[in-house]
Amino acid sequence: MANTATAAQPTIEKDFYRIGEVSRLTALKPFVLRYWETEFPTLEPVKSPSGHRLYRQEDVEMVLRIKRLLYDEGFTIAGARRHLREQNGAGESEGGAGSGSAAGSGVAEGAAQLLSRKMLLDLRDTLRAFLTLLERK
Repeated sequence: MANTATAAQPTIEKDFYRIGEVSRLTALKPFVLRYWETEFPTLEPVKSPSGHRLYRQEDVEMVLRIKRLLYDEGFTIAGARRHLREQNGAGESEGGAGSGSAAGSGVAEGAAQLLSRKMLLDLRDTLRAFLTLLERK
């Protein structure tokens, strides 16, 4: 029974997480989290009176979004920052009434960008494979 209690702990949502907890939850080193704070204005954990970083649930979710953009989708830091800024701006502008068509076109545009990015990444990998074959001869 002790194993089920410890296994359930990472999924419990708390008000605040310390940097070590966020490091374990996201499989990132604390220095990476501190660096990302300097690069991404949307990632802003609060500081305790003793100076410790306290991440809110939104901060943890932002760390996971940044990690996905950088590690899985291949964005640069500047590209990920720009992407997040555009997403936040789009989310705020789509909040008004009568923006259904704008939201639909934004989703379609985002999907097209993601598809073209995926195609470019696939093309790059294919070209690298060809280059490797040519270098062996």
